[in-house]
Order: sequence, then structure tokens, then C-alpha cells
Amino acid sequence: MAFNGTWKIEKNENYEKFMEAMGVNMMKRKLGAHDNLKLTIQQDGNKFLVKESSNFRTIDIEFTLGVSFEYSLADGTELSGSWNLEGNKLVGTFTRKDNGKALTAYREIVGSELVQTYVYEGVEAKRIFKKE
Repeated sequence: MAFNGTWKIEKNENYEKFMEAMGVNMMKRKLGAHDNLKLTIQQDGNKFLVKESSNFRTIDIEFTLGVSFEYSLADGTELSGSWNLEGNKLVGTFTRKDNGKALTAYREIVGSELVQTYVYEGVEAKRIFKKE
């Protein structure tokens, strides 16, 4: 339940390079790097409710660990995949619907921060959140 709470973006590492690898155009990359993302996470056993609020959209994502679901990124990229818990880390394995390529995401609590890591086509980025 360590993930429970509201987390506000603090900083990005290599995020624009990651978005470029994903095929996001320059204007959207510039905006995306300053989206003021806030995650509100509620975990109840294997079920999660994640509310993503940013300058661009607010959506609710419900998922159960190990169960595949559909998800659309803020730029419109559609994915299918699932989250699993490996130790204290949430590991998301997703496949892009447009090109079949894999996107892996990790969420873990490091000290007082929520660190979200993305890996796509060998490019890794981190988004670091502080609890509100």
C-alpha cells in the first residue's frame, strides 16, 4: 500500500528523449515535459485505481495486477498490457497497438519519492514524484 496517496511531478530525467523515441512531435514533447502531472493512487489488494491529472487531461485508470487492459497515452498512442508486482516494484509491460513495439514502465518508492521509469527502444526516462 506504499503507493497510496497523491504524487506530484517533481522532475524528469531524459523524458524528452524518451518521447522523441516514442515518435511524439517536438511541440508535444515541449508541452509534455511541463505537464504538471499528478497521480492519485489507491491500492486495494490486487486492484488499483490511478487518477492521472495534468495540464492536458484527467483520466481514471483501473487495473488488476496481472490482468491485461487497454490504455491511451496523453499523445494518443494506444497500448495494451498489464501491471505486475515484483517485490516492491510495479512493473508494467505494454505493447503499442500501432507498431507492436514494447514499452516497459516501473513504479517504485525510493525514500520519500515515487520514481516512474519508462523504457522504449533502448531509451530510458524517469519521472520523479513527491507526495503531496
